Amino acid sequence: MPRIASVLLAAWLGAAVLFATVVAPAAFAVLPSRTLAGALVGRVLPVLFVAGLVVALAGLALDRASTGILPRVRRGALVAVAVACGAAQFVVAPRIERMRDEIGGPIEQIAEGDPRRVTFGRLHAISVGWLGLAMLGAAATIVLASITPRSRASTRPESLSAIAR
Repeated sequence: MPRIASVLLAAWLGAAVLFATVVAPAAFAVLPSRTLAGALVGRVLPVLFVAGLVVALAGLALDRASTGILPRVRRGALVAVAVACGAAQFVVAPRIERMRDEIGGPIEQIAEGDPRRVTFGRLHAISVGWLGLAMLGAAATIVLASITPRSRASTRPESLSAIAR
């Protein structure tokens, strides 16, 4: 995989890690309501998911089997990034928005056992799962693209004796 694709994927992965470990937790810890924190996170996630989808598709377009190891696995990981980001953004996120509209107010104000709150929680968990899968796919792709395959000739004993001469 060309270096530019690896750099873009690494930048996206860094942004995703920063978002998941710093931005989202900080928003829920600092903002005065979960609704405001959710609104902030809801503004950042689409950018993250669309960027992940674009970077993964660019990586697939630029990927060449001649670099790195396990090219099929690497391409599968890129597909996983694209599918995860696409599903989170274009399938799960609209359902979350519909649930917010249906609830019509702060989610924490409805009973914990309310089916709408339960559904919202499940959708949130699915969104987090998709982001996690995309991050794992990105990390796997970066690692696989950075490892250079060994040449078979250099591992043969007769090659070693030829070098010693």
